Amino acid sequence: MKKMTSAKYAAVTLVIPALALTACGGGDISSTSSTAADGSADCGTVNIAINQWVGYEANAHVIGTVAKEKLGCDVEYKTLKEEVAWQGFASGEVDAVVENWGHPDLVEKYITTEKSAQDAGLTGNKGVIGWYVAPWMAEKYPDIVDYKNLNKYADLFKTSESGSQGQLLDGDPSFVTNDEALVKNLDLNYKVVYAGSETALIQAFRQSEKNKTPILGYFYEPQWFLAELPLVKVDLPEYTEGCDADPATVACDYPEYELNKIVSTKFAESGSPAYDLIKNFQWTNEDQNTVAQYITEDKMTPDEAAEKWVSENPDKVEAWLS
Repeated sequence: MKKMTSAKYAAVTLVIPALALTACGGGDISSTSSTAADGSADCGTVNIAINQWVGYEANAHVIGTVAKEKLGCDVEYKTLKEEVAWQGFASGEVDAVVENWGHPDLVEKYITTEKSAQDAGLTGNKGVIGWYVAPWMAEKYPDIVDYKNLNKYADLFKTSESGSQGQLLDGDPSFVTNDEALVKNLDLNYKVVYAGSETALIQAFRQSEKNKTPILGYFYEPQWFLAELPLVKVDLPEYTEGCDADPATVACDYPEYELNKIVSTKFAESGSPAYDLIKNFQWTNEDQNTVAQYITEDKMTPDEAAEKWVSENPDKVEAWLS
């Protein structure tokens, strides 16, 4: 949408030479570039990582559109898994990650120890991760939204992939998730199965509601799809500070995330006006969902969606540039 050690995307330690990087099926560190309408590039090239969920794409292309149209920047978008993108900070091949979901291990490595990256402030988005069921299930089985009752419904969720256990459907394996540990530590008779992408998760929930087939799945906010289908969140044990410190023993819900931006130290110290834009960029979950829906439902390209939103929100854009 969204997994943070504990939480929309699991950090994986990879040993990969320089950034001839391959993003575990998420694409190389190849790029497509765009130039300001007047052909200028006064602020130089800005390399923005694209992580693979549509809300992130909305952030990145709105920032990129403003950088191109208002600052005359060249913008290169690089589609990468989260942990791979962070490896680009030191070399300058990635200047910014514009929706970070925690990743304390990556913060420790790249910000605290190596100092190749810096926190660039909050995006304004509030992130929520959890387990959800389709609305029809919550209506038919009201107590299913308490994790303590999940085992008695495990047979409902059996699939060919989960075998004798119930299926808990996750997204891309790189998403931040504690789900395998949660299933084990909460003694739940379930197996985590990966749908493979945000799009596949959404389709699975749609089919569940349409055909009244059972589904228990990982999902997150901000996410435009929740306006179409109001999924019902399952109550896991309440999150308390530090309860997810050890990924192997975590047995609590995900925290609410204050999503932020990360930039390379080289970029932050470059004097580029694009750094100030990224640092000043803030919007709401509603803003992000609007652009995401343009992309997914209205079939606009990410650039078209961003241009539409930017043209309709001049006051917000001006605040980022002041």
